[in-house]
Amino acid sequence: MAHAIATPVAAPSELAIPVRELAPWLVLGALFAMTVLVLISSVQGAITIPEGTAIHEWVHDGRHLLGFPCH
Repeated sequence: MAHAIATPVAAPSELAIPVRELAPWLVLGALFAMTVLVLISSVQGAITIPEGTAIHEWVHDGRHLLGFPCH
């Protein structure tokens, strides 16, 4: 019968992702999410970044899915 070769198992502390490596991605993700939220929730004429109704029309269905009133 063949003998099983024991392999060392890494401790959970060795598998953790360091905060220094994770923090920039969390900040980038938060900025992206806030940008998307501002674009979707922008009210016509109040905080619309480009003038007109272009963004409103592009994200119209998303506004309804997120519960933002738009008409």
